[in-house]
Amino acid sequence: MLLDKSEKIHNESRTPKYMQVVNLILEDIDRGKLKIGDRIPSINETSFDFLLSRDTVEKAYNELRDRGIITSVRGKGFYVNSTNMENKTKVLLLFNKLSSYKKIIYYSIVETLGNQANVDLQIHHYNKTLFESLLERNLGEYHYYVVAPHFYDENSRPETAYELIKKIPSDKLLIIDRAVKDHENEFPGVYQDFARDIMEALESGITHLRKYERLTLVFPKGELYPPEIIDGFKRFCYFHNFNNLILDGIDDEPLYKGDSFIVLAETDLADIVKKSREQNLKLGQDIGVISYNETPLKEILADGITTISTDFIHMGRSIAEQILGKEDKIPIKNPFKLYLRKSI
Repeated sequence: MLLDKSEKIHNESRTPKYMQVVNLILEDIDRGKLKIGDRIPSINETSFDFLLSRDTVEKAYNELRDRGIITSVRGKGFYVNSTNMENKTKVLLLFNKLSSYKKIIYYSIVETLGNQANVDLQIHHYNKTLFESLLERNLGEYHYYVVAPHFYDENSRPETAYELIKKIPSDKLLIIDRAVKDHENEFPGVYQDFARDIMEALESGITHLRKYERLTLVFPKGELYPPEIIDGFKRFCYFHNFNNLILDGIDDEPLYKGDSFIVLAETDLADIVKKSREQNLKLGQDIGVISYNETPLKEILADGITTISTDFIHMGRSIAEQILGKEDKIPIKNPFKLYLRKSI
């Protein structure tokens, strides 16, 4: 019998049990113990041999069948259909845009998957109609669909696209970067909690922010940033009694000593740095600056710009590990932190 020792299943492993069954069968194919046309044990037989639930074994066999490795014959059982170990997992990434940060996520996913998967990338540009069209063309063609559910209507109001996302089979769907509003615990994947993230990050640097008389969030209109960032900022200022302001951008008005800024757009960051130099205001003393999203450039710009940021590399790696079965397919909040530097 192919799998006859329950000791081969490791309860303490981070790899789900169904994926351990998949890997054991693939190992036997790779070693030549199984050849095309060979029958493999039934679901009930494998369940008995490994002391696993029938559902777990069935999930493993479905995974192998989706990859084209095995096939089922009604009334006879399961048979090896292919010994081509190059039959890789196919992954489709459906991103809202291809920014520098999305590129970091993309490369992290590709690097972690290595030669075990083929990854395609398509962009829906925040548009539900385009997303629906992409789904219609690609459903049934991939083993996994990784969706960044950032959507806005023609008036730049957030949409969930929940009814479209539900069209993707639940065992093939992973969300990335943000949760689906009002369905945060329904879909597996890795997400940012924008309101909670900014609030907790600012709280971790509150002693530095207390040096300033006012805290200003520069939140550009029309740039499709998550509105939850505003909610988290307001909550922080309310609970910690900060005089605060929300601006659309850095205009032609001068900077004032005692102000501190949280900026989302890098153009606004550049404007503040430039104006501070023109007005002889020292960052971290006269005015404070926190930039959203970490980059290597911000670490050296103006002797170091403080940032608040999710870990994009971790996000990509975590999604890839869910695809590979090394992490449970559950909703996971991605790490978010304050990178403290001289600008506050």
